[in-house]
Amino acid sequence: MEIKAQTIADLLNGEIVGDPETKVSSITKIEQGKRGSICFYANPQYEKYLYNSKSSIILINRDFEPSSKLPAPCIIKVDNAYQAMPLLLDLFNTVKAKSKRGRGFFTKISWSARIGRGAYVGSHSYVGKHAIIGKGSQIYPHSYIGDNVIIGENTIINPGVKIYPACKIGSNCIIHANVVIGADGFGFAPSENGVYKKIPQIGNVIIEDDCEIGANTTIDRATMGSTIIRRGVKLDNLIQIAHNVEVGENTVMAAQVGIAGSTIIGKNCRIGGQVGIADHVNIADNTVIVSQAGVMSSIKEEGRVVAGTPAFDYKDYIRAYAIFRKLHKQ
Repeated sequence: MEIKAQTIADLLNGEIVGDPETKVSSITKIEQGKRGSICFYANPQYEKYLYNSKSSIILINRDFEPSSKLPAPCIIKVDNAYQAMPLLLDLFNTVKAKSKRGRGFFTKISWSARIGRGAYVGSHSYVGKHAIIGKGSQIYPHSYIGDNVIIGENTIINPGVKIYPACKIGSNCIIHANVVIGADGFGFAPSENGVYKKIPQIGNVIIEDDCEIGANTTIDRATMGSTIIRRGVKLDNLIQIAHNVEVGENTVMAAQVGIAGSTIIGKNCRIGGQVGIADHVNIADNTVIVSQAGVMSSIKEEGRVVAGTPAFDYKDYIRAYAIFRKLHKQ
């Protein structure tokens, strides 16, 4: 599908220089521009590619003054080209994405399940008893939706996702391939003879609206009550969330983070890749945890940046590391 320059300019509140009828069908990097594509320029390091670009439309900042004439038949000037790109990507994604309806081959949907208008259940998927799938939601092939699961409206469940019974997923969520939601928490009680007895996990998982869960991430059900992922949380691939954890609104985590049981993470936190967080820890709002840190105790002050294992103040960590690197020379 082709999109006109005028449509893009209207979306981005941009100013067109050139032909507003110019059409594009793809987005490319500035160094890979081709006819029929749009690219953007925001980083001065890439200016060398700007004057040889073959893109049909180039997105630039209003205050940028090119040193020579730009080759594209259409230029769109915006306040901030870098910040405009997510809107542009969303536009192309919306145009390309076509919601499916109905059901694929070899699906099994319980007679007591409720499937909302315009929803889709893909081939070889299973929807259990009394499950509810909201309007416009997309359940792609080979997914398992357990008994009494509730999925909100316009949520996308990608192939191979497993949602255990009684879990709740909000509206406008994206759950990527092979995510497991609601598996048993890691709960075992040692006996006197050293044998571990399994502790039943009778809770569930609640994922609120507007969340995105990366591929192969696992979120365990609570022992009692709920493991909760609050509105707007974004989780990368390969993350482990243990039982009874609560993750606050708009917190983001990079790949391979592991969070142990009953930990509470505040709002708007940023957690780097391969971070490990111990059990029964509280993390204050707006905390930043640097990649590969190990958080062993609660962080009570909002807005802190921590690093290292055990994690402590980032600036102190950098000073300590500078000394550590020189120890072998002393």
